[in-house]
Amino acid sequence: MTGIGARAPRYEGAELALGDRPFVADLVEPGMLQGALRFSDHPRARVLAIDTAAAGACPGVVAVVTAADVPGERLQGPLTRDRPQLVAVGETTAYVGDVLAAVAAESRAAAREAAALVRVEYEVLEPVADPFEATAAGAPELHPGGNVLSVSRVHRGDADRALAGAAHLVHERFRTQTIEHAFLEPEAALAVPVDDGFRVFSQGQGAWEDRRQLASFLGLPAGRVRVTQVATGGAFGGKEDLSVQPHAALLALVTGRPVLVVLGRRESIRFHPKRHPLWLDYTAGCDEEGRLVAVRARIVGDTGAYASVGDKVLERAAGHACGAYRVPNVDVEARAVYTNNPPCGAMRGFGVSQANFAVEGVLDRLAEKAGIDGWEIRWRNALRVGDRTGTGQKLGQGVGLEETLLAVRDAYREARHAGIACGIKNTGIGNGVVEEGHAVLRPEADGTVTLLHSWTEMGQGVHTVLRQIACEELGVAPDRIRVAVDTERELDTGITTASRATVLGGNAVLDAARRLREALGVAPLESLAGQEFRGDVVVDWTTANDADEPVTHLAYAWATQVVVLDGEGRLEKVIAAHDVGRALNPTLVEGQIEGGIHMGLGQALSEELVLERCVPVTETLKSLHLIPPTGMPEVECILVEVPQPEGPYGAKGVGEASLVPTAAAAAAALHAFDGVRRTELPMKDAPAALAAVPHLRRAKERT
Repeated sequence: MTGIGARAPRYEGAELALGDRPFVADLVEPGMLQGALRFSDHPRARVLAIDTAAAGACPGVVAVVTAADVPGERLQGPLTRDRPQLVAVGETTAYVGDVLAAVAAESRAAAREAAALVRVEYEVLEPVADPFEATAAGAPELHPGGNVLSVSRVHRGDADRALAGAAHLVHERFRTQTIEHAFLEPEAALAVPVDDGFRVFSQGQGAWEDRRQLASFLGLPAGRVRVTQVATGGAFGGKEDLSVQPHAALLALVTGRPVLVVLGRRESIRFHPKRHPLWLDYTAGCDEEGRLVAVRARIVGDTGAYASVGDKVLERAAGHACGAYRVPNVDVEARAVYTNNPPCGAMRGFGVSQANFAVEGVLDRLAEKAGIDGWEIRWRNALRVGDRTGTGQKLGQGVGLEETLLAVRDAYREARHAGIACGIKNTGIGNGVVEEGHAVLRPEADGTVTLLHSWTEMGQGVHTVLRQIACEELGVAPDRIRVAVDTERELDTGITTASRATVLGGNAVLDAARRLREALGVAPLESLAGQEFRGDVVVDWTTANDADEPVTHLAYAWATQVVVLDGEGRLEKVIAAHDVGRALNPTLVEGQIEGGIHMGLGQALSEELVLERCVPVTETLKSLHLIPPTGMPEVECILVEVPQPEGPYGAKGVGEASLVPTAAAAAAALHAFDGVRRTELPMKDAPAALAAVPHLRRAKERT
């Protein structure tokens, strides 16, 4: 079987496994130069002078560029244009990942040696290290307009009155950490001059978004910049922003030759946006039977040096602040604040995993007060069809939270040391943003079909699933369908984010395939060679959080996870029941869930990007304390399929929901083991952490 529901093999899986499919850093063009970047030495410093003479005199160097060489707009960003791709003389750096100059040379070694010789004179200023310092009286203004990027609010009912009358009340403060994405492939881009502009080979999460910003940066019409999306070696949100694409393109413009820029691991960690650390102050109340009556939350997020998508991350945290539960009275405010730390932006979970850690924590405390267990309080408060989410959205069909709870009930209650948590995660950006899906199916003369779409393949399997949909609808073998993502066709759907590629892309492929299938009813495939059959879908009916009758998102994924510890407090098993709507490819779905749980356990127990006065000091993958394979417990995936009417064949997003409940379930399991309520992530002191990550244990032993 190769169609819908089949465990079809991954598209280009054999080539990937054998190392035959190139990533961006593997690409070679005739006459290609190598690029390198000169980063800021200080998180906050006024740049007084940049001297490139010594760098330019190095053997093999062809060009050195600075802000003065940028022909277009230096300030770029996915939502807010506040990030200079090169910082100019007279400006103030915002973090240690700011780029001051870029070098192109005949070899990578020569480029990197020359970049290190770029001399910079600074007036060093004291950095702003956290959002509370940034909003204190007298704090330096890091951006025009102040240090608060955004304020997101959700208000329903009368939370003050409901809390005053609650039978049981809990107030708790939670803190989550800064996290590095730790994708396997560091940033890379290849820019190639062509007759009328540039072709850029990108590993970013949105080819058309890359094109928009690159064209602006180069001062060119968008039609003169072509972006070819190269399948990416991991991203998890960390490649939504521009990275080294503009520097490669500028060097190619100046030299007239192809330029490849590839970062090393330390540079990558220094450079790209991270997961937001959040401070969460929660008050929640329930009645005598444990049914929630109100939630009040105040959330502050450190969005770092630049906006990235920080306003949307905090908007999402506010919108999901009540978790997967029915709460009639809601008072939530979430702020994104600038500092001189590395920028924080998109990362799998997108603010929801942090908020979920807090709301699940207060739910566990309320269960204790009400005299019921963790499963029962979740069952009594679980959202169902017809209920309203925290933002007030009335839920239609496609709510499988009950089913996920039932799937894990017995395992939770039978385990001696177990924690349980539920999760909700939006499918689609929502909040009033118009979202689209586009696809083209083009028959070729050799009897194959080219599938053109707009979503980034970054390991999650989107190429595979969209090809499966085409196979299902057309009745053709998968080896007859080639997949490509390239701005040579106008298929702009924005960034691959918000667990939406399968839903929007799948519906677009369905539309295109059905059009092609109609044509195949009167003509063989080969006779249609060169014709293009386009599919389109538009979602323009979501609303902002504060609408009178909100439709915050087009759909949601639902999950319940149980973390089980052994008699010594070590990770023994994770049971993950996820409502995926329809498992279009069960193997890929299970892979998403297992990978998400690995990331969620890391968030819970060990992972942290440590900063000292805004400078990263954990500059290697080892120092980030990722859980190694030997530290992972058994993961049991239970796929629940409650169809989502808006999704292709009933499918809904699963990639982000996979980690939303994990940290809270781990914290509850640890409480079941040792009676300690933990409110800060990561929980490095926990026996589960020390057992899972050996060098954490060794570090503790040394101290």
